[in-house]
Amino acid sequence: MTAHALRITGMTCEHCARSIEKLLVGVADVRHADVSYTAGSATVETSMEVSATALINAIRAKGYGAELAAGTDAVVPAAKSTGLRVAIIGTGSGAFAAAIRAAEEGALVTVIEAGVVGGTCVNVGCVPSKIMIRAAHIAHLQSDNPFDGLKKQPAVVDRMALVMQQQARVDELRHAKYESILESNPGITLEKGFARFKDAHTLVVKKADGSEKELAADRILIASGRSPAIPDTPGLAGTPYWTSTDALVAEALPQHLIVYGGSVVALELAQAFLRLGSQVTLVARSALLSREDPAIGDTLKTVLEGEGMRILTDTSVSKVHFDGKLFQVNIGYETLNGDRLLVATGRKPNTAGMHLERVGVNTDAGGAVIIDDHMRTSVPNIYAAGDCTNQPQFVYVAAAAGTRAAINMTGGDAALDLSAMPAVVFTDPQVATVGLSEAQAARLGLESDSRTLSLDNVPRALANFDTRGFIKLVVEKASGRLLGAQVLAAEGGEIIQTAALAIRHGMTVAELAGQLFPYLTMVEGLKLCAQTFNKDVKQLSCCAG
Repeated sequence: MTAHALRITGMTCEHCARSIEKLLVGVADVRHADVSYTAGSATVETSMEVSATALINAIRAKGYGAELAAGTDAVVPAAKSTGLRVAIIGTGSGAFAAAIRAAEEGALVTVIEAGVVGGTCVNVGCVPSKIMIRAAHIAHLQSDNPFDGLKKQPAVVDRMALVMQQQARVDELRHAKYESILESNPGITLEKGFARFKDAHTLVVKKADGSEKELAADRILIASGRSPAIPDTPGLAGTPYWTSTDALVAEALPQHLIVYGGSVVALELAQAFLRLGSQVTLVARSALLSREDPAIGDTLKTVLEGEGMRILTDTSVSKVHFDGKLFQVNIGYETLNGDRLLVATGRKPNTAGMHLERVGVNTDAGGAVIIDDHMRTSVPNIYAAGDCTNQPQFVYVAAAAGTRAAINMTGGDAALDLSAMPAVVFTDPQVATVGLSEAQAARLGLESDSRTLSLDNVPRALANFDTRGFIKLVVEKASGRLLGAQVLAAEGGEIIQTAALAIRHGMTVAELAGQLFPYLTMVEGLKLCAQTFNKDVKQLSCCAG
């Protein structure tokens, strides 16, 4: 048994002390830990195999200062390093991917977070929304399914219980994928506060208590993410409208939810609330998913209206009023009344207040950091990754960009190729796309050809009694090379990666049509659609090669 006496700085309350105790006893072979907030000290009893270095690095990784108590001659290094100092603004997927890789390359990494560790995806985005969407899907199947022999009855929904289960999983994943990395990786240190640039190599971090700390770095990565953008609609400010963050944790279902927005977040949450039992009216300023092939938005609109959603496209909200109970939403020719209003009209980059202009970091009109395929900004030592940039706003893009940014910040050369980037909207049916649409191909000067396969030609869809949607393939006319795929299908997200790989490897539509696809699967629809370029698939037998 060995006892280590440590001095700890940065604790602000007894809770900090208890958190450090819990952290220390979680280190392998630690028998007991006693941390005193008032004395700023810790006594840790360990087996002979545990070094003071491991204990100190674990504490430092949580954002506190730690060193051996006075009178001890041993020297504890912070981490094995190259001496390169990397500062990362944000703690989302892009930030952590970069932090882990930079630490692996020997850099001393500091991540800076003004809010909750983990960023959008795990806390208020992908994870909680997909849990809610899945629950809503199961509720929908209870009350409405295509099989004659299954009794249909309305689902009994306990919204509070659903939210508690959802948030428990969020907490679990945040700890497993983010907080535990800070605890276990000695090369990464957390600094809490809001970061702004003093100069190209210095950040000023403002703490919650108003104090400020300067942080010098050789390389800086901006990975601050995005947050909901709220339009300046008259009357909206000051009302208790929801953003997506509010909607995901709401413990009561609205009787009538009005959703303002026509893109990914608006559509996913609108359908989820509809299926959980709310009346839903959706107001979209243009067509649904207006950046996609028009057939996707048009077909999805028909599907959602079939489920009972009221959808008003090419419509703007001119005024909002809240009387204490109901929202009155004026759309010009009508006033909509609902007990809740969800504003999902886009997201803005979290770059305000960073003083990017002071150091010469270029941004677009919306405040997004402009980067190249190496995640380089207009300032040589400053990089950016994730939703705060002009790259597509997907968590897997952010993570890939973060890793490549770290490689480049530590002396490597890595580019991010987004030419075959798959994307999924988790409505039901799902929207899944990759590569170019016909319109995008035309803008690039490519002469294209396309075929669209309705799902009543896909045996698995027929067996599922669910033929909503289609599969569309876009090819280069001269060569037959696959340029893009647009899918609207119940399992579109599981289909699209096959098309992405085909595009990545330069396959022609004939080569895709000649591949073996398992039967009965939805992904077989890609093969069938490929075959329609030179065959009438209605005249083929099952599995026809």
